[in-house]
Amino acid sequence: MHPILFRIPFPGWELPLLGKVTSIPIYSYGVMLGLSIVVGWYLTLGLAKRDGLPQEEMANNYVFTALLALFGSRVLYVVTNPDEFKSFSDLVALRRGGLVAYGGFLGGFLGSWLYLRSKKLPLLPWADVAVPSLATGLMITRVGCYLFGCDFGKRLSEGAPAFLKKLGTFPHWPEGTLEKGTGSPAWFAHVERNLIGPDATYSLPVHPTQLYESLVGLSLFGLVMLQRKHQRFRGQVFLLFTFAYGFLRYDLEILRDDAERGEFGPQMGEHVLVPGGLFLLALGYIFFISRALTNKVLRVVTQVAILVPAVALYLLLRPASFAEQVLVRLSTSQWVALLTGMAAAIAYGTFWDAAKAHPERAMALNLPGQEPPAEEVNEEAPRPKKRKKKKKEKVVEDAPAEESTSPKEDGSLPAEPDAGSLKPA
Repeated sequence: MHPILFRIPFPGWELPLLGKVTSIPIYSYGVMLGLSIVVGWYLTLGLAKRDGLPQEEMANNYVFTALLALFGSRVLYVVTNPDEFKSFSDLVALRRGGLVAYGGFLGGFLGSWLYLRSKKLPLLPWADVAVPSLATGLMITRVGCYLFGCDFGKRLSEGAPAFLKKLGTFPHWPEGTLEKGTGSPAWFAHVERNLIGPDATYSLPVHPTQLYESLVGLSLFGLVMLQRKHQRFRGQVFLLFTFAYGFLRYDLEILRDDAERGEFGPQMGEHVLVPGGLFLLALGYIFFISRALTNKVLRVVTQVAILVPAVALYLLLRPASFAEQVLVRLSTSQWVALLTGMAAAIAYGTFWDAAKAHPERAMALNLPGQEPPAEEVNEEAPRPKKRKKKKKEKVVEDAPAEESTSPKEDGSLPAEPDAGSLKPA
């Protein structure tokens, strides 16, 4: 692992809050974080242009959203790990990590909502073009987590593949690698728990959950880009990402073993609480998300498949007796994943039903100054009252008096008209 990629020499000046600085370390996590922001910039603005969103406003919004995302991710980490921060310099030292992905997700969402609301721009079209960059951000920044060694997983079993054990073994760094700490977080945690001695060179093999989540980011990127091709309403891409990441992140948290995650809530049996959350998310998919699958066979297959993890986890964690059950709490990220995933599923199903009834309105951007879809105009605009047509009265012209065919007083009959005198009126 390489927590520091390289160091920039410095003259040894005394700087405020930092003291004497002889070199500036370039942390691997900071590099990956910066790379993810650059990739997200080009990806998001490119998709925004393709969808017809205003470029300048979207660029400004991206910057504001990124700043609020960093702030939110740091705040959630500080709240769950208050003992790590002794000074202001600890709060702003982002290069070493200490960010929670879900804090960034919530902070970024809040930032986007505030900025777009001030400009009277719709949120959901922006959210659809922004979530692909969240997926690539997960893919890239989790590599930085792996290089630093944070966010590690539980111990691997003896029968785990050799390549996985190698990937999940974290070293004891040489003295002076970092200002604080003498080893990677996994190594330090194992020493603290007396699983290995302080002279150990490496930690015990653990699940490289950082790489697992990096693969999750790659998978989510493919999923949301596929959804864009079959999009039926604004917000569909965003809601699908929110649900899918919530489901997968909940699963990943089961394998995590770092104390930095934080946990709260009721304490219950592990075999009930953990599978129970997965079961609720599975129900969210079955009753709401799966409506978008028009193929009945595929819909049923996915509905059954999404129940498998909850059932398998229950059978795996079920104790032999009630007295042997393990009491646990859900982690902070699991609670956020559960709540946001369920909310996204319900919203997805609701918007899907509305899109079936009004397809043009569901895909409208609703930008300021833009005319609403014709469908909306026809339904909401007041319809002019129909005027009743007045029946035209037939004008009866005075017809010439018919000559009587009765005999005259002298007993003779009237003369018949000459054929030539019969002219059309």
